[in-house]
Amino acid sequence: MEQTSLPGIGVRHDFVTESGQRLGVVSHRDGRRALIVYDADDPDARLAAIPLRDEEAEALADLLGASLMLGQLAGLRDQAAGLLTEQIALPAGTPFVGRPLGDTKARTRTSASIVAILRGAGVIPSPGPDFGFETGDVVVAVGTRKGLDALTRILADGDPDG
Repeated sequence: MEQTSLPGIGVRHDFVTESGQRLGVVSHRDGRRALIVYDADDPDARLAAIPLRDEEAEALADLLGASLMLGQLAGLRDQAAGLLTEQIALPAGTPFVGRPLGDTKARTRTSASIVAILRGAGVIPSPGPDFGFETGDVVVAVGTRKGLDALTRILADGDPDG
């Protein structure tokens, strides 16, 4: 990652991908941002400058962050025999909507860990016990088959002590 001060404009961050493509982000002093794609044959020539509104920059960051996290979890699954990663949609009618994650007692009861929540187009990594569930949330969990099945049942019936 290379950082270049652009006097009177802001700052530019550039990096080169493994395939040799150079990309950058210009952050203007007034808060505007642009994604820059450079010509592979001439690193000083740009092919495109794509302006990004705040919500577009956040959406792109969320997309990249979510796919990176899920890819890392998939890699972890490959390294640890018997350890699985699963996405569990909160079932309709679950009593956990509006309640904190800690109420599930998931890790204690199942040895499965809730490592992220997918909410809309975003990802919430490492939610704490006070994190509140919302309708439409998708739980990303890591555990054994038995633990993930038990977590699915807890989220469905809502009885953390049953």
